[in-house]
Amino acid sequence: MECNLEKNSVYYQVFGEGRPIVMLHGWSRDHQDMVSDMEPLFRERDGWKRIYLDLPGHGRTPGMDWITNQDQMLDVVMAFIDAVIPEQRFAVVGASAGAYLARGVIYRRLEEVNGVLLTVPVIKATDATRDVPRHVTLVEDAAAVAELTPDQAWLRELAVVQTRKIMTTLTQPAASDQAPGDPAFQAKIRNSPETYEFSFAVDALAKPCPAPTLIVSGRQDSVVGYRDAWEIMENYPRATFAVLDRAGHLLGIEQADLFGTLVSEWLDRVEEYSEASK
Repeated sequence: MECNLEKNSVYYQVFGEGRPIVMLHGWSRDHQDMVSDMEPLFRERDGWKRIYLDLPGHGRTPGMDWITNQDQMLDVVMAFIDAVIPEQRFAVVGASAGAYLARGVIYRRLEEVNGVLLTVPVIKATDATRDVPRHVTLVEDAAAVAELTPDQAWLRELAVVQTRKIMTTLTQPAASDQAPGDPAFQAKIRNSPETYEFSFAVDALAKPCPAPTLIVSGRQDSVVGYRDAWEIMENYPRATFAVLDRAGHLLGIEQADLFGTLVSEWLDRVEEYSEASK
């Protein structure tokens, strides 16, 4: 579907009915990443309206020339939320850089948020300031890894668990209805700390966020690490903080069962909180 805003359009998909939950994917990815990680968790759970959007310059949402920094990316997300679920309370889910944008949503709409899920979250936008461990491979199927094509070689430096099952999941063809995104647009923002980082202190909230929260990091995540995420815990007095072994930045795939259990419990808490907040 297309959401036509004043200055641009946003492609999105919706599954289910009920409490709105907005899903924000990571940088250089698209909404299908979030669909793959999150939709299995709703197979036996009703009452949720899952909203998956492609961020500007990603998937099928064009990267407009006027969008030159992360603040404007957030402006689009906020305009999208206002258009699709006007004047409604909602939960927000962010993965990696999507978790950075999710905290921007919280900064701007703290009182409207019913729940927060941050997965392998970007806490510090500037790469050089992140506290990250070195990459390690904990499990390796040498035969499966040897079958990776040159275009897939990046998985060797990202996946912590390199079994055939996980390699197959990570290399399966993208959904046929997806566009490749706009790498030039992405690089315009991503390659400079001045444009990739918000102009404001996103974690300096006016008050702690009272909504049930789940922060899930990978113990072996060499992209964003796990230590930085602990620094924002005081903003979320109802947060569960989980650091999963045998998981890196691909945590939703490498530890799918444990991730699903944690998210299911978080959804229970958000449902309870939502009812109490009516």
